[in-house]
Amino acid sequence: MSEASGEVSAIRAARINHLQIFQDELIPMNSANGIVIATVAIQSTGRLKPWQVTTAKQMMLDHLATGISVTALAEACGLSRSHFSRMFKESTRVSAQQWLREQRLRKSKELLEASSMMLAEIALECGFYDQPHFCRTFMRSEGITPQAWKQQAI
Repeated sequence: MSEASGEVSAIRAARINHLQIFQDELIPMNSANGIVIATVAIQSTGRLKPWQVTTAKQMMLDHLATGISVTALAEACGLSRSHFSRMFKESTRVSAQQWLREQRLRKSKELLEASSMMLAEIALECGFYDQPHFCRTFMRSEGITPQAWKQQAI
């Protein structure tokens, strides 16, 4: 059976009384008297649209110091929380939380290099809970402490 005829069969099967939604979204097209006159199958690529990726990333950057919930990101993209999480990871190869953590670490490195701020101030500025949380996260990522990284960067 070809892929096209498989889609047609899926569409016909869905037109009986209800729609079954798997990976593809099936959207009924109703006439005025409520009878299904056509059903359209939309292939899901499993990835966010470019505007959704841009929106989610910009929202995370705008809330770098305070954080933002995945639910808020999903709502801005018009998706459920779980669907957004899956699609964000498929689109960017990292979870939203991991992407946000990477941006926080990137900003912390910029501040370590260019400012005389104390580690606790950098931690809070970058959205970490406190200095120990920042140091643990930095150490896991870079393999050295923020202070050692700063000395190497200078």
